[in-house]
Amino acid sequence: MANRKLSALYDGALEPTGINIAQFSLLRNVERRQPVSLTELGRHMELDRSTLGRNVRVLERMGLMEFGSGDDQREALVLLTGRGTEILQTAVPLWQACQDDVAARLGPEKLALITELNSLL
Repeated sequence: MANRKLSALYDGALEPTGINIAQFSLLRNVERRQPVSLTELGRHMELDRSTLGRNVRVLERMGLMEFGSGDDQREALVLLTGRGTEILQTAVPLWQACQDDVAARLGPEKLALITELNSLL
């Protein structure tokens, strides 16, 4: 329940960009590693390849990501489009404001507790 509430806060903050928090996370991860293979990206994000592939295809249809090819033609590489970079640049300050708001609501002790619980899982 807490996860759904938290996701709803971030989704609301990101609404002007047309993406949700899961899509934001995927865009950020690709931005940091691009061009990146689906296998490597899935490993880093702890998502199975089929789930990741579906999510990337949604962002591809939105014009935010594209597939490229690397040295190994068997592995597709993913990278942001210019539009994906623009959306991400707009989304980062919105995400950061939401992040700051959540931190202020929780306070340092509860925020540390969430971080500790996350490390246990």
